[in-house]
Amino acid sequence: MTSEDLKYIIPDGATTIAYGQRTLNIFGKIHYYKMVIQSLFKINAYYKKALKDKECYYGPFKGEFGHFLLHNLPFLMHLHGQGVKIHYCGLALHKPFLIDENGNSIIYQFHELRDFFAETPPRANEVVPPEDVQLKIKDFEKLASNSGKAFLNIGEKDLYWFVFRNWQLKKGRQYIYSIEKNYKTSQEKSCVIFPRKKGNSIVTPNNGGPWDYMEIARAVAPYFDKVYITGHPSMSAEVVSEGNIVACLSPDNKVVIEKCSNASLIITQHSGAVHMGVYTNTHILLIFNGKPPIKGLIDTIRFRENLTKQNLNYAFSLSDIINFTKSFK
Repeated sequence: MTSEDLKYIIPDGATTIAYGQRTLNIFGKIHYYKMVIQSLFKINAYYKKALKDKECYYGPFKGEFGHFLLHNLPFLMHLHGQGVKIHYCGLALHKPFLIDENGNSIIYQFHELRDFFAETPPRANEVVPPEDVQLKIKDFEKLASNSGKAFLNIGEKDLYWFVFRNWQLKKGRQYIYSIEKNYKTSQEKSCVIFPRKKGNSIVTPNNGGPWDYMEIARAVAPYFDKVYITGHPSMSAEVVSEGNIVACLSPDNKVVIEKCSNASLIITQHSGAVHMGVYTNTHILLIFNGKPPIKGLIDTIRFRENLTKQNLNYAFSLSDIINFTKSFK
């Protein structure tokens, strides 16, 4: 963690295993640590069997982009690198990420869940999806449970949130395939902006206040050949193309990965897009409309440090953004 990072974090805000019991009474603590022990037993048994049998079931993942990039994709890439055949239940829109450096799928059998974010916004991996998606998840869980193969059900809320995410931080349990060479199409000097929206005018301690993304795009446009504004339409503010600014919102992550792979800089709120640069080797400017600290940043950093040595850059105003892009090489 850099000295710059330390200025903006909440020092005791990391959601470690110990964090989960802080406000519980003695009986709650006993129940909590019983859950932790049981979860660790499940995870370790799964991991050992998956590596031994070279085949496993994993899922369902139905949640936020950042959780996919930080806590799921690196583990799946690790399993694939160990020669494990993975039966995966997750969102079909993430399929373009699920490849190795040669463009080959890392998934043996993909039990795809449709994109439902226009109906129900994601939250961690806890969202209750539409009924048809729930039925597909139940079918997968039944198949996995009856398979005789290792099965990790990350739909178990506490197992996933408090235990599994932190368990992965042990060295060697995550791996990153650099996928940008499969998507890079040009050598232009470009920038990507993720116009993330959180309601219309909501200020949150995690994300800060809303931005005028067209104002940001116009401000940085003189310093790049192209400025691409991309992301999932259901998660994005309204934007338009003009001049060298190209609006390319899309539910197809091939578009998103291509633009990030071509770019030298990604500008985004404190959201899942912060982790795109890990996979596309692109610098990140984290923008926060408000005053620090930034809630959840300590988790963002401690989990990122398991994946990359790439540092985050920060901006807290439009002038900060302009000054950074002026000096950015």
